[in-house]
Amino acid sequence: MVYDAFVLLSFGGPEKPDDVMPFLRNVVRGRGVPDERLAEVAEHYMHFGGVSPINQQCRDLLAAIDAEFAAHEVGLPTYWGNRNWHPMLADTLARMRDDGVEHALGFATSAYGGYSSCKQYWEDIAAARAHVGPRAPRIAKLRQFHDDPGFVGPHTEAVTTALAELDPARRATTRLVFTAHSIPVTMAETAGPTGGRYNAQLEETARLVHAAAAADLPYDLVWQSRSGPPQVPWLEPDINDHLEALAAKGVTDVVVSPIGFVSDHLEVIWDLDNEAKDTAERLGLGYARAVTPGVHPDFVSMIRRLVQERTGDRSRESLGTLPIWDVCPADCCPPPARRKAS
Repeated sequence: MVYDAFVLLSFGGPEKPDDVMPFLRNVVRGRGVPDERLAEVAEHYMHFGGVSPINQQCRDLLAAIDAEFAAHEVGLPTYWGNRNWHPMLADTLARMRDDGVEHALGFATSAYGGYSSCKQYWEDIAAARAHVGPRAPRIAKLRQFHDDPGFVGPHTEAVTTALAELDPARRATTRLVFTAHSIPVTMAETAGPTGGRYNAQLEETARLVHAAAAADLPYDLVWQSRSGPPQVPWLEPDINDHLEALAAKGVTDVVVSPIGFVSDHLEVIWDLDNEAKDTAERLGLGYARAVTPGVHPDFVSMIRRLVQERTGDRSRESLGTLPIWDVCPADCCPPPARRKAS
């Protein structure tokens, strides 16, 4: 296959206060979530002036990708389209069509398998192509990258840097805590050839980062950012509950590493730099938060390598052992059952 463009696929976020509620309605479309519930989440965005950092992070990443492609003679024009806010993917595909693009490679800002982190991007692509019509470009999504050196390495470096912020005299009572976005238990326990992939990949990334950055410390993988009705079970423990448990066991300091994410977007900043940090301070825990890859040069180089891997110019680089597919089975990662909010 000959590819003639690259498109960055991301979640999207509001860039001014008037964007916040329309953005949140896009996120929960079809789920029957009332505006009263969305207003609670909107307060997180209003705490930062109604602006999510994710769109600017995508702009910065795309600029870095452009420079990386130019430096390594990867002759693909780059585009960017979001799931939930402008630039919307359908609008981007229409522009690509008008530019004469026929077959593009898509990179999603999520390292892991699972419905929301992978398959929903396939659905986004299909919906956007249907909206654009018969001449819509075809998009081949690049593979997951949870164990790629360009993803593991920046997280490892960030954990090492965060550890240096804590009191070395309390190293024996310091713990490393990895976090990722919680998902419904039923989604995590999906049967079939790719069942449980989200959890397994996160566990592998945690092992790899821990071994390289802080093998002398105990570590845990916990969850953040749960949403949805309280009666629906999601993966636990939540980061705040876990900090309570660690303090009760005599832990004095924690490094929190959000390995589930590629950039410091609003969920990372709100959940970890506000709520979890406040919890740690209340408990008297020393607290350091590792940054995410963002535009780390190794992460940007990884994206270029993934493109070259798909075009046959490079072999795959991986540090783990779990299988990864370029094209997932058609029945993988079904969406969660939708239920109306009461």
